[in-house]
Amino acid sequence: MDTAGVPTDLESALAALDAHQPLLLLGLRETQWLDAKGGPYQLANPKSVEELAKDVAAFANGGGGLIVIGIATRPERDEEVLDRIVEVDPAAVNLDQIRKLIRQWITPAPRGVRVGWSGGDGERVVFIDIPAQSVDTLFVVPPPVGKAGSSRTDTVAVPMRDGDGTHWLPRTEIQQLLSAGVRASGMPTAKALAELVRQAVSEAGPDGGLRVGQGLPDREREMRVAYGQLAGEGLGRPADEAWAQGAAACQDLHHERDGEPGWVLCLVAGRPAVAVAASVWQGIVEAGRHAPGPDPLAAIGFPRPAEDTDVPWVIAAGSRSVDVDGGSWGAGRLTCSGRGVWRWQPLPRFSLNRGRSAENWTAGQTPALRLRAVVNLPWSGAGTLEINRPRRTQLESQLPYSAVAGAVTILSRRRGAELPAARWERGPFGNSARSVSYSCTIAGPDGGPALKASAMLALPTTMESTVVACSDVLIENPQAWAAVLGRGRDTQLGFDEVQAVLLAAWEAAAELLPDLVGDPAGLSWAAPPTTELRMTCEQPAGNSVLPSLDTVVDLAPLGMNNGGTKSLMAVTITAAPAMERAERRSLLREALVHMAHEFGYVDAEVVLL
Repeated sequence: MDTAGVPTDLESALAALDAHQPLLLLGLRETQWLDAKGGPYQLANPKSVEELAKDVAAFANGGGGLIVIGIATRPERDEEVLDRIVEVDPAAVNLDQIRKLIRQWITPAPRGVRVGWSGGDGERVVFIDIPAQSVDTLFVVPPPVGKAGSSRTDTVAVPMRDGDGTHWLPRTEIQQLLSAGVRASGMPTAKALAELVRQAVSEAGPDGGLRVGQGLPDREREMRVAYGQLAGEGLGRPADEAWAQGAAACQDLHHERDGEPGWVLCLVAGRPAVAVAASVWQGIVEAGRHAPGPDPLAAIGFPRPAEDTDVPWVIAAGSRSVDVDGGSWGAGRLTCSGRGVWRWQPLPRFSLNRGRSAENWTAGQTPALRLRAVVNLPWSGAGTLEINRPRRTQLESQLPYSAVAGAVTILSRRRGAELPAARWERGPFGNSARSVSYSCTIAGPDGGPALKASAMLALPTTMESTVVACSDVLIENPQAWAAVLGRGRDTQLGFDEVQAVLLAAWEAAAELLPDLVGDPAGLSWAAPPTTELRMTCEQPAGNSVLPSLDTVVDLAPLGMNNGGTKSLMAVTITAAPAMERAERRSLLREALVHMAHEFGYVDAEVVLL
């Protein structure tokens, strides 16, 4: 281990967790600011809830600290040393519930508490970050009672952090603190106490419960207005104090009818307030659970209406689709399956962002033209996937009849020759339990390659956390291809042929190759999936300069070029990999127009392609 990165204080420990390196914490000792738990709090057990509240409140009273769940300790010289990671199962921990219980059980609710995940597969832990609080605030919890259902609301206890342990503040010290408060402010008179009670009842509402917006003073008025505008939609009393969730102000609400599932009132600046059924809200949170970082909603974003409006709206429990935006993943849509599982998919968009895998599987190749589709599939838990023999055998039987094989065959058939892409062989790149590589070569008169199609897929490695699928069509040697086609045949591709080849390569990389891992539809995203479509000339001319694309492709349909011809043009599509062919064709044309505009063909239009 690089000891330069070993944490020595609370700040550096938090930095290690935010960088998803919980292993760096091993060897630390439990201290005034650090507590480790070998397993998660069992929140169905009241005693465990009491322990959670006690632990968090103790750090809030003691200047801040960090609780790490999923690291076992060992005793060493009367101290507890963080010894090994005991990975926490994501299904066993509900971060949202932990946040709510902290707010419910600790008075006042500590500010800025973060609850999140750190680490990847095999070393996943949960952390609770309790920042330093105001020095003039004392945090209290209900006193421990020992059994469910007997908690009292008229008494409190004060947990305090002491070294690597937590203890209850003795009654004598609590009395001294109260006396100090009386000396500083004076004993409240009966009249003053009555006024305080009247004010509290007035602010709480007729049922004496929580206020809408309570807990977020700066946004309380805004939340009350939204709540009033949603009157009649089934929203009941607040179930908890409001809280800040990134850019949003949120509050749990009961349903106005007892026994019905509750709501989450959510306000995001710049968009109308929305009341989300609790079950749907949980689905949104779960859909982003596998994103790196402590907050799933920081990746997913928050609900947004499908149409421009400034009117507060409702997402009911029976909803099956929710548009979201504002997170690091960008605009997306969540849909609910018949089994009640919510899945996120990106709404299509285009960019020139190039991924790390753009030039994978190009070593030793210098084709005159490469038409390529690279699909990046950042599935959660992809490290456990494998390519077994039956799936490899199935792929071998499918490749001769695949869309990319058909596209290569048609290139020759349109030029009067029958050169089917029927014989696929393993290689030229590696094949293993974690990768596949197949190619089909149409040879020239001298036996050298004239035209080639290929299909590759690689599972994650230590250097790459994403599954990458790729399909290429290469014009290796235009002269050799022309010789096989017959005298006078033009090997320059029309732009309609380029579209057909890219469409076929995209379909193979997005639909055919991912089946090697089983059922892609059952996997969740850890980041947005992307597809890169690339057109490259890689065979240097005599002066070692790469020729421009218009020497091998007819780019006339794109119009005039204002920036000079290029040897490379590419575009990245952020979209769900699986889709209907008509949708893929339409998206391909939009992407190519976006690419053309970015590379200087400002007159390109979809209707011209």
